[in-house]
Amino acid sequence: MKDPATASKPVKKDIPLKPIKAGQTIVLNNIFYETDKFDLKPESKIELDRLVSFLNNNPKVHFEISGHTDNVGGKEYNKTLSEKRAKTVYDYLVTAGIPATRMSSKGFGDTVPVAENTSDAGRAKNRRTEFKVTSLDN
Repeated sequence: MKDPATASKPVKKDIPLKPIKAGQTIVLNNIFYETDKFDLKPESKIELDRLVSFLNNNPKVHFEISGHTDNVGGKEYNKTLSEKRAKTVYDYLVTAGIPATRMSSKGFGDTVPVAENTSDAGRAKNRRTEFKVTSLDN
């Protein structure tokens, strides 16, 4: 049990921060869709709201939302699905007040894998939504 006299004292912790750079890509790990659909699941809201907060605190960041799929299904189908998923995130951000002029969306289908498509785990990694910094307005 903590000593009540020290329990309310602030704890100092040094956390190194990295500056934001153009070209930097971040996987948005907690963006979820139903299989073969592009509607956001409700649990995606937490990650998206964190992104909105980041974007509101960094108004000079311009970015692209990209959608990616695994290789299950046809090439054109996957490209269209990834485009619709990226556009769904784009629309969420616009609705949350992020200016459309700061962002774009693009679907890549299965053309940019980050893992092998030979296992369930690899395919799961390839099904992702990414946030890429395209420029920092000065």
